[in-house]
Amino acid sequence: MSDAVKVVATNRSARHDFFIEDVFEAGIVLTGTEVKSLRQGRASIGEGYIYIDGGQAWCENIHIPEYTQGTWTNHAVRRKRKLLLHHHEIDELAIRTREKGHTIIPLRLYFLKGRAKLEIGLAQGKKLYDKRQTLREKQANREAERAMARRGRE
Repeated sequence: MSDAVKVVATNRSARHDFFIEDVFEAGIVLTGTEVKSLRQGRASIGEGYIYIDGGQAWCENIHIPEYTQGTWTNHAVRRKRKLLLHHHEIDELAIRTREKGHTIIPLRLYFLKGRAKLEIGLAQGKKLYDKRQTLREKQANREAERAMARRGRE
């Protein structure tokens, strides 16, 4: 077994729509057909969200399509899935999500040492002017890198 990380899905809009304050790595409880479908590289976490209920972390609205060779044992596509975190991490997330404007969002779904992991982020929503500022900064950095690359070629 290799230690390489095989990324299955990323939430590309997360860093555009939210300020990510803290990042956690959580295991995710899956059925056999879900794992097989993920190993084929098929999943979507863009609409997913995480919440704390009864001292446990749950993720919902993560789309893992049905396994094509699966039979009657196939899984529900958007079912509620349990996340595996330490108690102190769950307590910290529960306390911090009670603050106004904080939420927990999925950032990446990947395999590490053969185990499915979900990278989650404690996030605070951006306002429209924050998104514009981020785009301006990204564009300015891109232009500066292009200018430096052009100057290096001369």
